[in-house]
Amino acid sequence: MLFNIFLLVTGLAVLVWSADKFVYGAAAFARNLGLPPILIGITIVGMGTSAPEMFVAATASMEGMMDTAIGNVLGSNIANITLILGLTALLGAIGVSSQTLKREIPMMLGGTVLAGVFLHDKILSRSEGMMLLAVFLALMAYLIWHALTSKEQDPLADEADSEIPKDVPTPKALMWLVVGIVLLPLAANWMVEGAVGIARIFGLSDLVIGLTIIAVGTSLPELAACVAGVLKKEDDLAIGNIVGSNIFNILAVLALPGLIAPGAIDAQAAGRDFYMVLATSAALALLVLTTGRKRQLQRWHGVVLLLLFGAYQYLLFQSHA
Repeated sequence: MLFNIFLLVTGLAVLVWSADKFVYGAAAFARNLGLPPILIGITIVGMGTSAPEMFVAATASMEGMMDTAIGNVLGSNIANITLILGLTALLGAIGVSSQTLKREIPMMLGGTVLAGVFLHDKILSRSEGMMLLAVFLALMAYLIWHALTSKEQDPLADEADSEIPKDVPTPKALMWLVVGIVLLPLAANWMVEGAVGIARIFGLSDLVIGLTIIAVGTSLPELAACVAGVLKKEDDLAIGNIVGSNIFNILAVLALPGLIAPGAIDAQAAGRDFYMVLATSAALALLVLTTGRKRQLQRWHGVVLLLLFGAYQYLLFQSHA
């Protein structure tokens, strides 16, 4: 038990640290290459917080734990909206003015619906994994094209620019990029082994392991990014991190178990847990896009989101009581 706890905590700490260094190195290297800040923000910084989910999903899939990989994706998207945005909203109202976000949120909803269609038959095939990845690449291509050709002033572009490291020598940027690439899969493996060991002692299923312990752990980079964004008055970047991460998770990361270990999935994932992802994604869209001219998440929204997260976790553990 103690060894499993050590593996979990060490793996989680190294996973979060190495993901941060990976994003730092990649973003600095991209800036040195002369790429536009909004492009770096949408791709490297925007999706970099999903690196833990990606490596955990790949590791779990290669070890034959498809339900853990899928649970990690669904659980992370739920935690991002209910736990991470809920905690962040408690710090103060979060406003949304970015046109980019108003395009990305419907994309997040559309990607979620597509994933639900593929999961509905309780099988995730390799062809479905390929289609999820293709849709993700198409959406990213569209966002990049729009960012590079649009003349509109978007506050998200300025906020993204402020987050990209400046004056970092290329050798140093490459060093941190390599450190992140090397440590991420190692840390993911430690975290999965530790979480599985602990969960087995308490009789939890592979799916619930992914939905709870691993999902919350891999969502910590999003929490750090959101809190930092709100404290710096970069509200669009805070919500942008959540929306970008959820798009990446539901399309690119969910594709991994389909590509690596296609096959049958837990019926609860295709039912209870997918509908929770869909409900929370729709709730975020309603809160952000239909809250009047100010378009703000208020503190009371944060309380509601946190209560929803707590109720869902209670439901999961009660199902194994």
